[in-house]
Amino acid sequence: MKAHLLSALLLFFITTCYGGRISGTITDENGKPLAFASVLVKGTTRGTTANNEGKYFFDLEPGTYIIAAQYVGYIRAEKKIELGSEPLTLNFQLSRQQLSLKEVVVRPGAEDPAYEIIRNAIRKRRDYENPLDSFTCEAYIKTLVKTRKLPDRIFGQKIEKDDKKGMGVDSAGKGIIFLSESLTRIAYKKPNKTKLEVLSGRQSGSSGYGFNFPTFINFYKNNVEVLTSQLSPRGLVSPIADGALNFYRYRYLGSFWEDGKEVNQIKVIAKRKFEPVFSGIINITEGDWRIHSLDLLVTKESQLQILDTLTIKQIHVPVSRDIWQTKDQVVGFTFKMFGIDAVGNFLNVYNKYDITPEFRKKYFNNVIVTYDTAVNKKSKLYWDSIRPVQLEPEELKDYRIKDSAYQASRDSAFSKRNIDSLKKKQGPITSSQVLWTGFNRSNFHPTHPLNISWEPLARNIQYNTIEGLMVAGKLTARRYLPKLKEQLTLAPSLRYGFGNTHLNGSLFVGLSKRSFTWDEEGGNASRRSLTFEGGKRVSQFNKDNPIRPEINTIYTLFVRRNYMKIYESWFGEAAYNKRMDNGLVFTLKALYEDRLPVENSSDFAFFGSKTTKAFTPNYPFEKIDSQFTRHQAVVLGINFEYKPGQKFIQFPRGKRPIGSKYPTLGFSYEKGIKNILGSDADFDRWRVSVWDDINLKLLGRTRYRIGVGGFINDNTVFIQDYQHFNGNQLIFASEYLNSFQLAPYYANSTTASFYAIGHFEHHFNGFLTNKIPFFRRLNWFLVGGANAFYVNRDNNYIEAFAGLENIFKVLRVDVVASYLNGKSGTVGLRIGLGGVLGNSINIGR
Repeated sequence: MKAHLLSALLLFFITTCYGGRISGTITDENGKPLAFASVLVKGTTRGTTANNEGKYFFDLEPGTYIIAAQYVGYIRAEKKIELGSEPLTLNFQLSRQQLSLKEVVVRPGAEDPAYEIIRNAIRKRRDYENPLDSFTCEAYIKTLVKTRKLPDRIFGQKIEKDDKKGMGVDSAGKGIIFLSESLTRIAYKKPNKTKLEVLSGRQSGSSGYGFNFPTFINFYKNNVEVLTSQLSPRGLVSPIADGALNFYRYRYLGSFWEDGKEVNQIKVIAKRKFEPVFSGIINITEGDWRIHSLDLLVTKESQLQILDTLTIKQIHVPVSRDIWQTKDQVVGFTFKMFGIDAVGNFLNVYNKYDITPEFRKKYFNNVIVTYDTAVNKKSKLYWDSIRPVQLEPEELKDYRIKDSAYQASRDSAFSKRNIDSLKKKQGPITSSQVLWTGFNRSNFHPTHPLNISWEPLARNIQYNTIEGLMVAGKLTARRYLPKLKEQLTLAPSLRYGFGNTHLNGSLFVGLSKRSFTWDEEGGNASRRSLTFEGGKRVSQFNKDNPIRPEINTIYTLFVRRNYMKIYESWFGEAAYNKRMDNGLVFTLKALYEDRLPVENSSDFAFFGSKTTKAFTPNYPFEKIDSQFTRHQAVVLGINFEYKPGQKFIQFPRGKRPIGSKYPTLGFSYEKGIKNILGSDADFDRWRVSVWDDINLKLLGRTRYRIGVGGFINDNTVFIQDYQHFNGNQLIFASEYLNSFQLAPYYANSTTASFYAIGHFEHHFNGFLTNKIPFFRRLNWFLVGGANAFYVNRDNNYIEAFAGLENIFKVLRVDVVASYLNGKSGTVGLRIGLGGVLGNSINIGR
């Protein structure tokens, strides 16, 4: 009863403050709703946007107003109203704009008048790109994604009815799969200071924050990014960019008058297919040559990736006498892939512009997005009071059903009945899970959660010439310790070789913690972990693990090549890692190894003869003449990584780095300490590295990594502690910015006092290949670069490569030419992952 009374009082307070609500529907001449039409109070920036059904509402204090409704391509309508305390219904019917054509003397070869208008807009572009020294505003964002069709299977995996129900779609695969709202305060100050404060956010059927980042698409910029660079890796050329005339053709459609100002309507047409450009309509005001509104389209012929189409609609309004800003923006998309047919939109409504704001000292800092501590705890009454866009019936239904189901799930989450049900649903552990699929088990405890997972044996069956057929198993248990506020991880593992009958086993123990504290300027976050591991294990001589064991299995059995070289060791290792608030990451390590040589025990392969294609010995024979002798080593190491100018997103309980315009710097130092625990190692080595990923927009993306290092002291250095240059003798590409695709694995390993390494590659992202008729339809991208290392005149290597990526969105193929020690050259082919999706796939070693 008290809750109902409080809600009634709040509702009375809200309606009393605002006076009255205006609502209605905006349609065309035929009664068809105009989705996302704009409504505002004339002479102000106050207003709203209609929903997909053309319905709108907003609240105003009692008074006399002129309400205007507008939609791109339609004549703006205005109505004068007297608003009291009662709700007012105000419908609008908009007519298509009847454009008037200027008198143009047509001569042979005469230029369309659109070109002169565009040239004037280009000349004024810089004045309008950032016209205000500072401003603040609020952005309401509503994101909707729904499916029109779902397949019965994806990648061979059947989608069960319960899975579809959980997604919120019907049996045919139709329904809303993502719905969210948010309110974000935007602050800007020249030259390039920005801050977003997410005041509130909600996501249907969860406690998530929703999609909170306003997509301020600024067409006064030369290069326009829509939503994410993955959709258009080169960005998109604005229709009024400095070089726009090289990419577009224009046609003058006519002009119309609005508020005593003439507005020119221009059709934007791509000059050539498969360029990163828009098509559609842009409206430019006469005389001051600013954007009035636009309705533009991007398709796959514009090198759009992942999505099929992308539409952008904007309406700009004056926020002062000479300053115009975006009022409404709608980004819509369609997607068809893998049998999934989906559509969606991102609606942004900008309100409460303040063009003379005052910011507190140090308001702008390295945190550019911050979330209110109560961001996802707002009530339904709150959302009904601030929402500028009326929800559609299907959206209301989605919130009602999914939020109720989520709340019921939360309420019963830790009840004994629910926990018992969840445990029962996990079922008993079966032999097929142990062998083939693996398993996860949880106790579902509210304060002492425990999770146990098992990697299936089938995933860890390998073959090599040392162990023969090898099988490994790993169990991982994670438990949260509330008193310490730490997560404890225990991971025992076993490995058995049927060829040499060796059993190896180890135990990993880890403690990890995230901490977050608030201060006057926001929050400070840090993450740290402390790990211990010990036992008996198998390791590659190069600890960067240049050869994946499963690939080595294929090469050994089918090609009769045993490139992977390993040794065994009794070991103990401790590491401390901390990521600090300023972006600095440092790691301390201490390692003890009793290193044991192991020899080949198997000569089996499916193909090839051991007389014509013998396996090589199990040690880096390119560098050392015979197997190493057993020895002990104690090695201490420290590693720093720092990215200056790092920016962050500050969540209620933590921070996340999101990059910087500066490169990342790295430093590491290792010392082999003699006579401790019987250690024979005695060396000091260092390394300094710099790496970055630079987006050059239309020209593509450049990635590089350079480094120098060496041994200060090399009194006693065993082959395991050499500086190894990560070679690759397989057809499958190794890590692109940390390896040499045709280099031998150990021939150039060194203990020299100085060496230098360089990796460089440029991803053209469709530049150049979009000029070639066949390739431009495939959307395959050119990539090229070089890798090199230098020790001295007798120990050096360089390779250059060129290839194609984005093949089926995931594959990359390179042709590589190399020169080793300036004498011998080879050419090879390498196949790896690369492209819009391929670059996002991380395969651990």
